[in-house]
Amino acid sequence: MRTIQILLQTTIPPADNDWSIARFSRLTELLRTHRDDDERVTFNVVARDRDPLGQPDSILSRLDETEFDELWLFAVDEGNGLAPEDCAGITRFRQSGRGLLVTRDHMDLGCSLCTLGGVGKAHHFHTRNLHPDESTRVADDPYTTDISWPNFHSGANGDFQEVTIVGPTHPVLASPDSPAGAIRFLPAHPHEGAVTAPEDEPARVIARGTSKATGKRFNLAVAFEPSPAGGPAVAQSTFHHFADYNWDTRLGCPSFVSELPGNGMQTEQQALRDTQRYAVNVALWLAGEI
Repeated sequence: MRTIQILLQTTIPPADNDWSIARFSRLTELLRTHRDDDERVTFNVVARDRDPLGQPDSILSRLDETEFDELWLFAVDEGNGLAPEDCAGITRFRQSGRGLLVTRDHMDLGCSLCTLGGVGKAHHFHTRNLHPDESTRVADDPYTTDISWPNFHSGANGDFQEVTIVGPTHPVLASPDSPAGAIRFLPAHPHEGAVTAPEDEPARVIARGTSKATGKRFNLAVAFEPSPAGGPAVAQSTFHHFADYNWDTRLGCPSFVSELPGNGMQTEQQALRDTQRYAVNVALWLAGEI
């Protein structure tokens, strides 16, 4: 199998006290060290933050001209993380058949994704591209009162949540190590964002979570199948499924995180194994290898 070229990128410039790419180091290491059955390196990974705001990003704006096979875009901005030229470059990249994972967080965190179209339409925010179901436009997490909807409470940072598989098990959720043949767990987060499958796209919800605060079901991931319009893609409810802090809280977090953490990801080893399996599956699927 060829070496798959992956770009992991945030929508903010480097920042010590924010969700910069340095806080996704475990994901980066996992992919860089993964080997196939013949012990060959599977992925070549470039991990970076965006260039300074107010100008096109030097990579995203010409992403279609690069050798990358897939982009994992962590939208951690407050609305200004993507220039029009960046969106155009990402759109051309996916139109060429290459893969895209796009993720964000609560409320309006990462709402620059709304300018993407396609996969961007799957993401709903507080003030942009509102969820089509008005009944969901209410706060779910009652504990962190300065964060409003969408803010689905799947548990504490550092704990895990149980995943409900929707429809036939999608390849990114498959796990031969599980009795059910699919992953059971992903990292929890106190206030996840909202994603749906756009009706005019070849997309479907593949996994749901359950709020520990209200019992509501909410979507965790939407998969876009390859089509003449573009390559495979995944819309994820929160970037915290991939963040160091949510895999192991001992790795620290920005100072503005106020919630008390849990440690379930350390005490339930299957949760970490499932999370890592999911990340590798996504990377393989986006490259057309599973």
